[in-house]
Amino acid sequence: MTIIPSLELRSVSKNFVGVSALKDVSLKVTAGEVLCLLGDNGAGKSTLIKVLSGVHQPTTGELLVNGEVHRFAGPHEALHVGIATVHQNGGTVPLMSVGRNFFLGEEPTKGKGILRRLDRRKAERVALEELRSLGITNVTDGSALVGGMSGGERQALSIARAMYFGATVLILDEPTAALGVKEAAKVLHLIVKAQLRGVAVVFVTHNVHHALAVGDHFAVLIRGAMADEWSKGERTREQVLDLMAGGEAMGDLEDELKEIRNSAKIAQE
Repeated sequence: MTIIPSLELRSVSKNFVGVSALKDVSLKVTAGEVLCLLGDNGAGKSTLIKVLSGVHQPTTGELLVNGEVHRFAGPHEALHVGIATVHQNGGTVPLMSVGRNFFLGEEPTKGKGILRRLDRRKAERVALEELRSLGITNVTDGSALVGGMSGGERQALSIARAMYFGATVLILDEPTAALGVKEAAKVLHLIVKAQLRGVAVVFVTHNVHHALAVGDHFAVLIRGAMADEWSKGERTREQVLDLMAGGEAMGDLEDELKEIRNSAKIAQE
């Protein structure tokens, strides 16, 4: 039985004036799978995210959703077919409440005509229920300002919102980058919970340890091109780190550091 990917890129390139940001990139992710997209700064991850989320259109190549070719005119069209992107800051508004952030742009209302108004109680209740469904139980006040929440809780709010509004593909842009160990662990738990709900997750990160903890399939971008891809268990952590560092570059660095230590040791003697 052939499994149709939830999201697929076929030979996608993206060119700007004088710059080739993506070069013949092909990848796919299926429902209930976590695809980890690895790469250092400047590898092309941000451009790829913008192509997937409808901000940029590919210069060449195709983007398919559930087997059908799409060419998005903007992020709203991507959202319409179930592709939701959660950026590093969670995309929340600090001076708005938990409930208002959860329904931002899709506010539930009550009343009719000139009496129509925001149903604040429903917004706050649903937001808390969805957070609890993801295991976030220490957020108990839906009217509290999001600015008082931790980074991991803000990520949880954005992920819960995306899934509530029907996301079938969840793109997470460096969600653990600015978090401490405990907060990052919470986000990794959220990724697995989204996966178990049948969501296709694209986890974009430069953190190899976090990727290996949750990933099913992996791809590495270097200077806009696919350097390697593999499934869980086919590469060691050391091999992945070496690949991202450029192999020979990492070996040269280790030699340089060894030389510095030896020089310092000689000087002390």
